[in-house]
Amino acid sequence: MGERRIMEYQGWKNHATWNVSLWINNDYPLYEAAVEFMKDYKGKMPYKQFVMDSGLSAQRTPDRVMWYSAQLDYRELNEMMFELAPKGARNVQ
Repeated sequence: MGERRIMEYQGWKNHATWNVSLWINNDYPLYEAAVEFMKDYKGKMPYKQFVMDSGLSAQRTPDRVMWYSAQLDYRELNEMMFELAPKGARNVQ
């Protein structure tokens, strides 16, 4: 009875996190930009830096989800970005 229910969406923490990941991974120009960004990225939080560098921080996905928002799970999005890095490029985390 006292269980805390965790709301997930398509395996992601929530709809907003899933949505921005979906756009990065399925919009080819955005995907290509993210892969290119990850070739040289050396920090710990690539998602936030990618969104800022791409000029998306105050914008929304085509589904009206903010690219930068308190609703997003940045840990999951950083992991997604590291998966886009060339093999062996994950130097920091």
